[in-house]
Amino acid sequence: MKDILKSLLYLFYPEVCMGCGNSLVSGEKILCTRCEVNLPRTRFHSDTENEVSRIFWGRVELQMATTFLYFRKGGNVQNLMHQFKYKGEREIGHHLGKLFATELEDESFYSSADLIIPVPLHPDKEKKRGYNQSHVIAGGMGEILKIPVVADVLVRKTFSETQTKKARYSRWENVKAIFGLEDPDKLINKNVILVDDVVTTGATLEACASILIEKGRAKVGVATLAMASQ
Repeated sequence: MKDILKSLLYLFYPEVCMGCGNSLVSGEKILCTRCEVNLPRTRFHSDTENEVSRIFWGRVELQMATTFLYFRKGGNVQNLMHQFKYKGEREIGHHLGKLFATELEDESFYSSADLIIPVPLHPDKEKKRGYNQSHVIAGGMGEILKIPVVADVLVRKTFSETQTKKARYSRWENVKAIFGLEDPDKLINKNVILVDDVVTTGATLEACASILIEKGRAKVGVATLAMASQ
C-alpha cells in the first residue's frame, strides 16, 4: 500500500533533476544520472601539487587541499550552486557533499581525519539565509566519511562584505581578523578538514586555517565543493 501511494504521489508530483529539470527515475536523487556523470570533477585529491594546493603555498601550512568541481560561468555547477546558496535548495549541497566524500574515502588524510569544520557565516547572515552552506556540505561529507562535523569551535566574530570582487590583498585584509576560536583545546593534535563552498583566492580559507593551526594546534586539510576561475 505504501509503495502504491508513493507511486501515485510521484505521478502527480514527479521529482525533477536539479541540474537539467528532467524527471528523475527510480534510484536517482537530486541529480539525474546524466548530470551526475557529467559533473566537471577535478580529481585533485590524488595530486598533492594540484591547483588548489598551490594557492596556499608560502601562505599557510596545509596537510592537503582539494576541490570537487570546476566552477565555470554559465555551467551546470554555477546553476546548482546558485540554487543551493540563494534559492534554499540545501539538499543540493548535502548531496554534492556526499558525492565529494566518496572520492575522498581512499585518501588517507581525509578518510582518517578527526573532525570536519565548516567555514562559518556571521550569525546575522546565516539567519537571513536560513543555513550555512558550508555546514550543509560538511554534513554530507561527514555522513559518508563517518567523521563528526563541529560547527561551534571556529566562529566568525564580525560581519564582512562579499569577497567576490575584491583583489587578493584586499580580501586578506578584510578577513584576517574576523575569525576566532571557542574552546581551542578541542583541536589539539587533531586532523581537521576545513570545508567551504567555493575557493577563489583562498583568503578566507587561509585565515581560518591559520587560526586553527596557530591557536588550535591542529593539522588542517582544505576541501571545497568548487573552484572558481580567477
